[in-house]
Amino acid sequence: MISLFLSFFVMNWLYIKELKTLIQNDLISGGKTIIQSYRESYPNNQESLMKGIKALPIYSINIYNAEGKLLHENLITNNKRITINEQSLHYVLNGGVYRANTEKGPEQMVVGLPFTINGESYALFITPQFHVFFSKIAELYRTQLLIIMIAGSILIVIAARFIVRPLQLLTRAARKMAKGDFRITLRTGRKDEIGQLTSSFNEMAKELGMLEKTRQQFVSNVSHEIQSPLTSIKGFTQALIHKKMDEESRNRLLTIIAEESDRLSRLSTDLLQLSSLEYEHLTLQKREYRLDEQLRKVVIAYEPQWMSKDLRIDLELEELRIMGDEDKLVQLWNNLLSNSIKFTDPGGSIRMEAKENGDRITVSIADSGQGIPEEEWASIFKPFYKVDKSRTRKIAGSGIGLSIVRRVIDLHYGDIQVSSQPGQGTTFTISFPR
Repeated sequence: MISLFLSFFVMNWLYIKELKTLIQNDLISGGKTIIQSYRESYPNNQESLMKGIKALPIYSINIYNAEGKLLHENLITNNKRITINEQSLHYVLNGGVYRANTEKGPEQMVVGLPFTINGESYALFITPQFHVFFSKIAELYRTQLLIIMIAGSILIVIAARFIVRPLQLLTRAARKMAKGDFRITLRTGRKDEIGQLTSSFNEMAKELGMLEKTRQQFVSNVSHEIQSPLTSIKGFTQALIHKKMDEESRNRLLTIIAEESDRLSRLSTDLLQLSSLEYEHLTLQKREYRLDEQLRKVVIAYEPQWMSKDLRIDLELEELRIMGDEDKLVQLWNNLLSNSIKFTDPGGSIRMEAKENGDRITVSIADSGQGIPEEEWASIFKPFYKVDKSRTRKIAGSGIGLSIVRRVIDLHYGDIQVSSQPGQGTTFTISFPR
């Protein structure tokens, strides 16, 4: 609305400025026409003068002789008299062209023209008289201003409907999201920036809702995983306190309590690792080192576990150098190898292979263990996900190991693929850029 008013007044100012120049030129041209008519009819000039005045019905005219006496004045209309001071009159009688320098508007312009007849000096002063003309223009301006106000009001209503209203809805939706309510869907069929903003907001609300659902599920799983060993520890501790039992039974309960305590400890460690890895992309300590040597050290570290189950370990490791965070990659290999040992039956086998494949380094760990159904491959990297709850409950584990694996790989811009069949084993293939 303000811009409309400014545009109106700027255009009006430019129009008045141009009008002044046009009127001043017209005054000079009209004055010369009257002078010519006056000369042609001299000395009986009344009739010729009246003809010249009729050609300019909206102008007032004064003619003075050399003594400064007013000879003729246009009194045919109700126009205002021209007021000329002595200085201006003598200036024109001496041959000067007079132009009134006024900023009051075109209606106040005065032009003085000199002319001679038979050697006698005369002065003609002419000024426009636009009373009726400018009253109509003023009425036109008022009409235009009214139209602009109406048009501006309509534009404001349109703006409120198509711009302000959607922004208000977005603001309300943002306040709901700030309170934890992500069940928000804003309708929009627009293709402009407001429509794109609304679509992006809907997508953000959807993703935040999924994150909130994941967070709640994560908290629920953590509570369940912690509650289960705590319940066992509490129950067996009460049994030891309140029941009389032989030494063998007491030792069996103490062993279970120790195992459940170890399980809580592993869960706590895994949770801390997973939590720290969420921000590890800012603090990765990358350096170049021998990957094949790291893998051999991990296998040796787990020798007591795979030896106790009489597992065969096959290694095919090329000499490879990798740029990465050595400590984090150790966590990756520890989790994958411990899972293979854990879920492979006694007498089985585990094969580890590392090689260069073009511009990537590929590591595969294959076991002859229990396997994973294909429909569950996409879910095994979720925190606390366990393939067979009844079976894996008998095997100590937090269900977080593969989540840590996925996060470490993502931080190194790598990729992991799984191939498995129940009862025939599982193969994890990891690749990193060189």
